[in-house]
Amino acid sequence: MASGVAGRDFLGATRHLWTLVGIIAVGWAVGAGAGTGDLSGSSLYLFFTTLLLAVGLYGSTSDISLREARQDLRLLLLAVTVGVVAKAALIALVLWLVLDDPAYLVLAVAVAQIDPLSVAALRDSSRLSPRGRTILSVWASFDDPVTVLLTAYTAPFALRALNDSSGTSSASSTDGIAGAVGDDLLDYAAQLGWNAVLVAVAGALWLLLRRTRGKDPARWSPATQAVAVFLLLALIVTAGGYTLMLGVAVVGLFFRPPALTRHLGRISRGAYVTAAFTLGLLLVAGVDLVYGLALGAAAYGAQIVVGSVLARKLDRVDRVSLALGQQNGVTAVILALSLQPVFPEAVAIVAPAIVTVNCLHFAANSLWGRLRPDPDDPRPAPDRPPLPHARPVQPDLSPGPGTVPLWKDRDGAADPHWKEPAAGPTPPDPGANDGPPRSALAHLLRNVPVVDAVALDAVGDTD
Repeated sequence: MASGVAGRDFLGATRHLWTLVGIIAVGWAVGAGAGTGDLSGSSLYLFFTTLLLAVGLYGSTSDISLREARQDLRLLLLAVTVGVVAKAALIALVLWLVLDDPAYLVLAVAVAQIDPLSVAALRDSSRLSPRGRTILSVWASFDDPVTVLLTAYTAPFALRALNDSSGTSSASSTDGIAGAVGDDLLDYAAQLGWNAVLVAVAGALWLLLRRTRGKDPARWSPATQAVAVFLLLALIVTAGGYTLMLGVAVVGLFFRPPALTRHLGRISRGAYVTAAFTLGLLLVAGVDLVYGLALGAAAYGAQIVVGSVLARKLDRVDRVSLALGQQNGVTAVILALSLQPVFPEAVAIVAPAIVTVNCLHFAANSLWGRLRPDPDDPRPAPDRPPLPHARPVQPDLSPGPGTVPLWKDRDGAADPHWKEPAAGPTPPDPGANDGPPRSALAHLLRNVPVVDAVALDAVGDTD
């Protein structure tokens, strides 16, 4: 029986990992059998990957509880800013030693985030405290847009290094995530401006809906809900077409029509399956297993270092669990797909890195779970004897002070019987022995030993 439970726990904990591997394998099989060719060179592929990225970012930020985020706002801000940059720097250092090619250091940023879908799937089985679960969930949701922006800002520099080392110029340098923000200050400013325009338009539309149709979106009519969903889809498509990733991430914090948000989990999982399948299609060209293993191990090690530092003021269980919380999923997959057109080895390296990170997550957390006792374990501590089963306390039926108390007698049998109280009050007799001593009363109840004198006093003479 125990082995069956353990087997179910193992399958449940690894279901997310095996699902990812299975979808990638199906995509690879389809690509190998159908001969899909080089998909990453088409403009439709670039729009498709950026649209998937926009959907994933909206799903990450729209699920954030701002009220919960305020409780540990300083820690979360450090985690998604300094933490993401520090993790990317540590991973890049390992890649520099392994790859010896500065162009591919951008892949360190692609795997520096924590996948919110994986965190949500394992949230109920985690031994984190409620506060620790909130921190990990919000951390995983907020670091996605930061990672995407960091990838967009670092990709042009990495692309320039790649072109300088090869002596060629990439025609796709202005397309997709690699060319989203340009490569000078004016381009950065223009990109931030367009993101701000998208947020402003979305804010104005949301405010107009709330003023004309009611402040509570849950009470909107079906027609109004449909209009809100249509406007949101238009905003997401626009963000995907012009690579306005910061804008769509901010929009997800407030533009939340209930008709869509209640299905957002299924939409995000659908985007995940689609991205993983596409990743499998591109793996037909080959896999860099050594570099992928190095990238995955570096990503998990960086989370241990950065997570331990950022969570140093939390209790030991939450601190260790956050340090071991690194997982990769939909964002890393889509970033690899987005970088593939200009970095031909991106998918071949990132795909095994994602699997490596998730395997390390399962192994490390399984070991941590065995070393640490479960706080919900009903077994008593080893240095304390188990307490006896308590009998229900009988109500105090004595009329008041000065009356004969109720007490138990064995009558030659094993079952106790109750004596009726005297008809009237009787003067107390200090020398009289009204019954067995109070300390021995517990022995008369089926030979239960006396445990605590204070508890017996609380029960009173009726025990």
